[in-house]
Amino acid sequence: MALEKATTAPDFELANQFGEHVRLHDFRGKKPVVLVFFPLAFSSTCTTELCDLRDNIALFKADSVELIGISVDSKATLRAFAEAEGYDFTLLADFWPHGEVAREYGVFIEEKGFANRATFLIDTDGVIRATFVTAPGQARSIDEYTEALRELHAEHV
Repeated sequence: MALEKATTAPDFELANQFGEHVRLHDFRGKKPVVLVFFPLAFSSTCTTELCDLRDNIALFKADSVELIGISVDSKATLRAFAEAEGYDFTLLADFWPHGEVAREYGVFIEEKGFANRATFLIDTDGVIRATFVTAPGQARSIDEYTEALRELHAEHV
Protein backbone atom coordinates (compact mmCIF):
# COMPACT_ATOMS: atom_id res chain seq x y z
CA MET A 1 0.00 0.00 0.00
CA ALA A 2 1.42 3.36 -1.03
CA LEU A 3 2.31 5.86 1.66
CA GLU A 4 -0.47 8.33 2.23
CA LYS A 5 -0.86 12.07 2.65
CA ALA A 6 0.44 13.52 5.96
CA THR A 7 3.08 10.76 6.30
CA THR A 8 6.74 11.67 6.75
CA ALA A 9 8.54 10.68 3.56
CA PRO A 10 11.24 8.04 4.13
CA ASP A 11 14.71 9.43 3.48
CA PHE A 12 16.91 7.74 0.90
CA GLU A 13 20.06 8.23 -1.12
CA LEU A 14 20.31 7.02 -4.72
CA ALA A 15 22.58 7.61 -7.71
CA ASN A 16 21.25 9.82 -10.47
CA GLN A 17 21.75 9.31 -14.20
CA PHE A 18 25.24 10.85 -13.91
CA GLY A 19 26.32 8.69 -10.95
CA GLU A 20 25.98 11.55 -8.45
CA HIS A 21 24.33 10.71 -5.15
CA VAL A 22 21.07 12.47 -4.35
CA ARG A 23 19.59 12.38 -0.87
CA LEU A 24 15.98 13.34 -0.25
CA HIS A 25 16.82 14.92 3.10
CA ASP A 26 19.04 17.48 1.34
CA PHE A 27 15.90 19.23 0.02
CA ARG A 28 14.39 19.71 3.49
CA GLY A 29 13.89 23.35 4.34
CA LYS A 30 14.84 24.29 0.77
CA LYS A 31 12.22 23.17 -1.72
CA PRO A 32 9.34 20.74 -2.21
CA VAL A 33 10.02 17.53 -4.13
CA VAL A 34 7.85 15.54 -6.51
CA LEU A 35 8.91 11.88 -6.61
CA VAL A 36 7.69 10.13 -9.75
CA PHE A 37 8.07 6.35 -9.54
CA PHE A 38 7.84 4.68 -12.93
CA PRO A 39 8.27 1.03 -13.99
CA LEU A 40 10.92 1.03 -16.70
CA ALA A 41 12.85 3.42 -18.93
CA PHE A 42 12.07 3.27 -22.64
CA SER A 43 8.68 1.61 -22.13
CA SER A 44 5.89 3.34 -24.04
CA THR A 45 3.67 4.56 -21.19
CA CYS A 46 6.63 5.65 -19.05
CA THR A 47 8.16 7.54 -21.97
CA THR A 48 4.85 9.28 -22.69
CA GLU A 49 4.41 10.26 -19.03
CA LEU A 50 7.94 11.58 -18.59
CA CYS A 51 7.72 13.47 -21.89
CA ASP A 52 4.55 15.14 -20.56
CA LEU A 53 6.53 16.17 -17.47
CA ARG A 54 9.38 17.42 -19.67
CA ASP A 55 6.92 19.44 -21.75
CA ASN A 56 5.35 20.91 -18.60
CA ILE A 57 8.55 21.47 -16.61
CA ALA A 58 7.60 25.14 -16.14
CA LEU A 59 4.78 23.96 -13.88
CA PHE A 60 7.40 22.69 -11.39
CA LYS A 61 10.01 25.38 -11.90
CA ALA A 62 7.44 28.15 -11.32
CA ASP A 63 7.03 26.93 -7.73
CA SER A 64 10.70 25.92 -7.28
CA VAL A 65 9.70 22.26 -6.99
CA GLU A 66 12.34 19.58 -7.57
CA LEU A 67 11.08 16.98 -10.02
CA ILE A 68 12.68 13.54 -9.59
CA GLY A 69 11.90 10.34 -11.48
CA ILE A 70 12.76 6.96 -9.90
CA SER A 71 12.90 3.51 -11.48
CA VAL A 72 14.72 0.22 -10.94
CA ASP A 73 16.81 0.83 -14.07
CA SER A 74 20.58 1.30 -13.82
CA LYS A 75 22.05 4.81 -13.86
CA ALA A 76 23.51 4.10 -17.32
CA THR A 77 20.09 3.16 -18.68
CA LEU A 78 18.54 6.25 -17.09
CA ARG A 79 21.24 8.47 -18.59
CA ALA A 80 20.59 7.06 -22.08
CA PHE A 81 16.83 7.49 -21.53
CA ALA A 82 17.22 11.11 -20.38
CA GLU A 83 19.51 11.95 -23.29
CA ALA A 84 17.26 10.26 -25.87
CA GLU A 85 14.16 12.11 -24.65
CA GLY A 86 15.72 15.43 -23.59
CA TYR A 87 14.77 15.19 -19.92
CA ASP A 88 16.35 17.99 -17.91
CA PHE A 89 15.24 16.69 -14.53
CA THR A 90 16.83 14.14 -12.23
CA LEU A 91 16.32 10.42 -12.71
CA LEU A 92 17.34 8.13 -9.85
CA ALA A 93 18.34 4.48 -10.05
CA ASP A 94 16.58 2.33 -7.43
CA PHE A 95 18.73 -0.44 -8.86
CA TRP A 96 20.43 -1.99 -5.84
CA PRO A 97 19.24 -3.15 -3.44
CA HIS A 98 16.66 -3.76 -6.15
CA GLY A 99 13.59 -1.56 -5.62
CA GLU A 100 14.40 -0.77 -1.99
CA VAL A 101 13.11 2.81 -2.12
CA ALA A 102 9.96 1.78 -4.01
CA ARG A 103 9.35 -0.80 -1.26
CA GLU A 104 9.74 1.88 1.44
CA TYR A 105 7.10 3.98 -0.33
CA GLY A 106 4.82 0.94 -0.72
CA VAL A 107 4.81 0.93 -4.53
CA PHE A 108 7.09 -1.97 -5.50
CA ILE A 109 5.33 -4.77 -7.38
CA GLU A 110 7.15 -7.93 -6.27
CA GLU A 111 5.85 -10.23 -8.98
CA LYS A 112 6.92 -7.78 -11.71
CA GLY A 113 10.21 -6.59 -10.18
CA PHE A 114 9.55 -2.86 -10.60
CA ALA A 115 7.60 0.04 -9.12
CA ASN A 116 4.05 0.93 -9.94
CA ARG A 117 3.31 4.38 -11.37
CA ALA A 118 3.11 6.44 -8.21
CA THR A 119 3.71 10.10 -7.39
CA PHE A 120 4.46 11.70 -4.05
CA LEU A 121 4.53 15.47 -3.48
CA ILE A 122 6.72 16.16 -0.45
CA ASP A 123 6.81 19.56 1.24
CA THR A 124 9.86 21.34 2.65
CA ASP A 125 9.26 19.69 6.04
CA GLY A 126 9.55 16.22 4.48
CA VAL A 127 5.83 15.47 4.76
CA ILE A 128 3.87 13.88 1.92
CA ARG A 129 1.18 16.34 0.82
CA ALA A 130 -0.23 14.41 -2.14
CA THR A 131 -0.09 10.83 -3.38
CA PHE A 132 -1.50 9.45 -6.58
CA VAL A 133 -1.09 5.96 -7.99
CA THR A 134 -2.53 4.66 -11.23
CA ALA A 135 -3.59 1.18 -12.21
CA PRO A 136 -0.98 -0.86 -14.11
CA GLY A 137 -0.71 0.40 -17.67
CA GLN A 138 -2.56 3.64 -16.93
CA ALA A 139 -0.71 6.93 -17.31
CA ARG A 140 -0.91 9.74 -14.77
CA SER A 141 -2.49 12.97 -15.92
CA ILE A 142 -0.63 16.29 -15.84
CA ASP A 143 -3.83 17.64 -14.25
CA GLU A 144 -3.09 15.56 -11.14
CA TYR A 145 0.28 17.29 -10.80
CA THR A 146 -1.29 20.71 -11.37
CA GLU A 147 -3.90 20.12 -8.68
CA ALA A 148 -1.36 18.76 -6.16
CA LEU A 149 0.92 21.76 -6.71
CA ARG A 150 -2.04 24.14 -6.40
CA GLU A 151 -2.98 22.56 -3.05
CA LEU A 152 0.63 22.75 -1.83
CA HIS A 153 0.84 26.41 -2.80
CA ALA A 154 -2.49 27.16 -1.05
CA GLU A 155 -1.22 25.54 2.17
CA HIS A 156 1.90 27.70 2.23
CA VAL A 157 0.40 31.09 1.38
